[in-house]
Amino acid sequence: MDSAEAQLETFMARYLPGVAGMGRAAIKRMRARLPGCDALVYDNYNALAVGFSPNGKTGAAIVSIALYTRWVSLFFLRGAGLPDTDNLLKGNGSAVRHIVLGSADDLDLPPVRDLIDRALAAAAMPHDPARKGALMIKAISEVQRPRRPAKG
Repeated sequence: MDSAEAQLETFMARYLPGVAGMGRAAIKRMRARLPGCDALVYDNYNALAVGFSPNGKTGAAIVSIALYTRWVSLFFLRGAGLPDTDNLLKGNGSAVRHIVLGSADDLDLPPVRDLIDRALAAAAMPHDPARKGALMIKAISEVQRPRRPAKG
């Protein structure tokens, strides 16, 4: 295990086992689905996020997986412009939309796969499946919300 993989695992271990397991499985599936993309890790204040970028730059990221205290979401970083005939996308900001995952298997549901395909087609920079994507730790917030729900 290289140091970026080990560091990502350290971040994941802070979550409840069910959330961490779903996050691991979702990230693994997205890395397999987008082999030419770099996985950019942000251990942010609110969540642990892994964005998938065709060139290693944050601005080119297409989708991301984010772990919160009780759930895992798939984010479409330009989701506001995506046709969503199944009304799966949540959010009302000017750009980003997301789907709260019930399990990593949701990534293989036809309507979700269709949204991912649409996001890839609309990306400013296409991903090259022949390119070897890397895992990169991009940022770690010094101050973070708890990664597990409060007891009580």
